[in-house]
Amino acid sequence: MDPRYPIGLYEPQPFSAQQLNEWLDDIKALPQLLGNAILSLDEAQLDTPYREGGWTVKQLVHHIADSHINAIARFKLGLTEDKPVIKPYDENAWVQLNDVQELPVAVSLTLLEALHARWYSALKTVPHEAWLQRAVVHPEHGKEMSLWYLLGMYAWHGRHHVAHITSLRNKMNW
Repeated sequence: MDPRYPIGLYEPQPFSAQQLNEWLDDIKALPQLLGNAILSLDEAQLDTPYREGGWTVKQLVHHIADSHINAIARFKLGLTEDKPVIKPYDENAWVQLNDVQELPVAVSLTLLEALHARWYSALKTVPHEAWLQRAVVHPEHGKEMSLWYLLGMYAWHGRHHVAHITSLRNKMNW
Protein backbone atom coordinates (compact mmCIF):
# COMPACT_ATOMS: atom_id res chain seq x y z
CA MET A 1 0.00 0.00 0.00
CA ASP A 2 1.25 3.46 -0.90
CA PRO A 3 1.13 5.50 2.35
CA ARG A 4 0.37 8.64 0.32
CA TYR A 5 -2.92 7.11 -0.85
CA PRO A 6 -4.27 4.77 1.84
CA ILE A 7 -7.69 4.54 0.15
CA GLY A 8 -6.30 4.75 -3.39
CA LEU A 9 -6.46 7.61 -5.86
CA TYR A 10 -9.70 9.42 -6.56
CA GLU A 11 -11.65 7.64 -9.26
CA PRO A 12 -14.55 9.59 -10.80
CA GLN A 13 -17.86 7.72 -10.84
CA PRO A 14 -20.87 7.98 -13.14
CA PHE A 15 -23.81 9.89 -11.71
CA SER A 16 -26.34 7.90 -9.71
CA ALA A 17 -28.69 8.83 -6.91
CA GLN A 18 -27.07 6.21 -4.69
CA GLN A 19 -23.55 7.59 -5.30
CA LEU A 20 -24.85 11.12 -4.72
CA ASN A 21 -26.26 10.12 -1.33
CA GLU A 22 -23.02 8.37 -0.35
CA TRP A 23 -20.89 11.37 -1.25
CA LEU A 24 -23.25 13.81 0.47
CA ASP A 25 -23.08 11.58 3.56
CA ASP A 26 -19.27 11.76 3.34
CA ILE A 27 -19.46 15.57 3.34
CA LYS A 28 -21.87 15.57 6.28
CA ALA A 29 -19.90 13.01 8.33
CA LEU A 30 -16.34 14.24 7.82
CA PRO A 31 -16.06 16.47 10.92
CA GLN A 32 -17.16 13.61 13.19
CA LEU A 33 -14.90 11.09 11.46
CA LEU A 34 -11.95 13.46 11.70
CA GLY A 35 -12.72 14.21 15.35
CA ASN A 36 -12.78 10.48 16.09
CA ALA A 37 -9.50 9.99 14.22
CA ILE A 38 -7.66 12.56 16.36
CA LEU A 39 -9.42 11.77 19.64
CA SER A 40 -7.03 11.60 22.59
CA LEU A 41 -3.90 12.36 20.57
CA ASP A 42 -1.38 14.41 22.52
CA GLU A 43 0.78 17.22 21.12
CA ALA A 44 3.68 14.92 20.30
CA GLN A 45 1.37 12.61 18.38
CA LEU A 46 -0.25 15.55 16.57
CA ASP A 47 3.24 16.69 15.56
CA THR A 48 4.05 13.29 14.04
CA PRO A 49 4.16 13.06 10.23
CA TYR A 50 1.65 10.54 8.88
CA ARG A 51 4.43 9.18 6.63
CA GLU A 52 8.11 9.91 6.03
CA GLY A 53 8.32 13.30 4.34
CA GLY A 54 4.60 13.93 4.86
CA TRP A 55 2.67 16.49 6.81
CA THR A 56 2.06 16.11 10.52
CA VAL A 57 -1.36 15.13 11.82
CA LYS A 58 -1.80 18.73 12.97
CA GLN A 59 -0.97 20.03 9.49
CA LEU A 60 -3.41 17.53 7.96
CA VAL A 61 -6.28 18.72 10.15
CA HIS A 62 -5.60 22.38 9.37
CA HIS A 63 -5.13 21.52 5.67
CA ILE A 64 -8.54 19.87 5.49
CA ALA A 65 -10.09 23.06 6.86
CA ASP A 66 -8.16 25.20 4.36
CA SER A 67 -9.09 22.93 1.48
CA HIS A 68 -12.76 22.73 2.37
CA ILE A 69 -13.03 26.50 2.85
CA ASN A 70 -11.94 26.73 -0.77
CA ALA A 71 -14.27 23.88 -1.70
CA ILE A 72 -17.49 25.46 -0.44
CA ALA A 73 -16.58 28.67 -2.25
CA ARG A 74 -15.95 26.71 -5.45
CA PHE A 75 -19.31 24.97 -5.19
CA LYS A 76 -21.19 28.19 -4.50
CA LEU A 77 -19.49 29.86 -7.45
CA GLY A 78 -20.34 26.87 -9.62
CA LEU A 79 -23.96 26.98 -8.53
CA THR A 80 -24.39 30.72 -9.06
CA GLU A 81 -22.15 31.61 -12.00
CA ASP A 82 -21.65 30.21 -15.48
CA LYS A 83 -18.41 28.18 -15.45
CA PRO A 84 -16.43 30.48 -13.15
CA VAL A 85 -12.65 30.30 -13.04
CA ILE A 86 -11.70 29.19 -9.55
CA LYS A 87 -8.66 30.37 -7.61
CA PRO A 88 -5.99 27.75 -6.95
CA TYR A 89 -3.83 27.99 -3.83
CA ASP A 90 -0.49 26.61 -2.71
CA GLU A 91 -1.47 24.08 -0.05
CA ASN A 92 2.15 23.45 0.95
CA ALA A 93 2.67 27.16 1.60
CA TRP A 94 -0.60 27.37 3.54
CA VAL A 95 0.44 24.61 5.99
CA GLN A 96 3.57 26.63 6.79
CA LEU A 97 1.61 29.70 7.90
CA ASN A 98 1.50 30.72 11.54
CA ASP A 99 -2.13 29.70 12.16
CA VAL A 100 -1.29 26.10 11.29
CA GLN A 101 1.83 26.16 13.44
CA GLU A 102 0.27 27.93 16.42
CA LEU A 103 -3.42 27.10 16.75
CA PRO A 104 -4.72 23.84 18.19
CA VAL A 105 -6.46 21.39 15.87
CA ALA A 106 -9.70 21.99 17.77
CA VAL A 107 -9.98 25.36 16.01
CA SER A 108 -10.00 23.72 12.58
CA LEU A 109 -12.26 20.91 13.76
CA THR A 110 -14.79 23.47 15.02
CA LEU A 111 -14.50 25.34 11.75
CA LEU A 112 -15.10 22.12 9.80
CA GLU A 113 -18.20 21.29 11.84
CA ALA A 114 -19.81 24.60 10.93
CA LEU A 115 -18.47 24.61 7.37
CA HIS A 116 -19.67 21.10 6.59
CA ALA A 117 -23.12 21.81 8.04
CA ARG A 118 -23.41 24.77 5.66
CA TRP A 119 -21.89 22.86 2.75
CA TYR A 120 -24.18 19.85 3.18
CA SER A 121 -27.20 22.12 3.48
CA ALA A 122 -26.27 23.92 0.26
CA LEU A 123 -25.68 20.69 -1.67
CA LYS A 124 -28.47 18.39 -0.52
CA THR A 125 -31.10 20.11 -2.70
CA VAL A 126 -29.06 20.59 -5.88
CA PRO A 127 -31.16 19.17 -8.73
CA HIS A 128 -29.76 15.97 -10.22
CA GLU A 129 -29.22 17.50 -13.67
CA ALA A 130 -27.20 20.38 -12.20
CA TRP A 131 -24.48 18.02 -10.93
CA LEU A 132 -23.35 17.35 -14.49
CA GLN A 133 -24.42 20.62 -16.13
CA ARG A 134 -22.84 23.04 -13.66
CA ALA A 135 -19.05 23.34 -13.70
CA VAL A 136 -16.06 25.41 -12.67
CA VAL A 137 -12.85 26.00 -14.58
CA HIS A 138 -9.63 25.09 -12.81
CA PRO A 139 -6.81 27.14 -14.39
CA GLU A 140 -3.99 24.92 -13.08
CA HIS A 141 -5.53 21.85 -14.68
CA GLY A 142 -6.76 23.77 -17.72
CA LYS A 143 -10.15 22.11 -17.75
CA GLU A 144 -13.75 22.33 -16.70
CA MET A 145 -14.74 20.28 -13.69
CA SER A 146 -18.39 19.41 -13.14
CA LEU A 147 -19.84 19.82 -9.68
CA TRP A 148 -20.33 16.06 -9.77
CA TYR A 149 -16.60 15.52 -10.27
CA LEU A 150 -15.82 17.98 -7.47
CA LEU A 151 -18.28 16.37 -5.06
CA GLY A 152 -16.61 13.01 -5.55
CA MET A 153 -13.16 14.50 -5.24
CA TYR A 154 -13.94 16.30 -1.97
CA ALA A 155 -15.78 13.30 -0.51
CA TRP A 156 -12.65 11.28 -1.32
CA HIS A 157 -10.38 14.05 0.02
CA GLY A 158 -11.86 13.92 3.50
CA ARG A 159 -11.78 10.11 3.68
CA HIS A 160 -8.24 10.15 2.24
CA HIS A 161 -6.86 12.34 5.03
CA VAL A 162 -8.81 10.60 7.79
CA ALA A 163 -7.21 7.36 6.54
CA HIS A 164 -3.78 8.99 6.79
CA ILE A 165 -4.42 9.58 10.46
CA THR A 166 -6.04 6.23 11.23
CA SER A 167 -3.27 4.39 9.35
CA LEU A 168 -0.67 6.21 11.42
CA ARG A 169 -2.55 5.41 14.62
CA ASN A 170 -2.65 1.72 13.67
CA LYS A 171 1.03 1.70 12.72
CA MET A 172 2.04 3.39 15.99
CA ASN A 173 -0.47 1.47 18.16
CA TRP A 174 -2.02 4.69 19.45
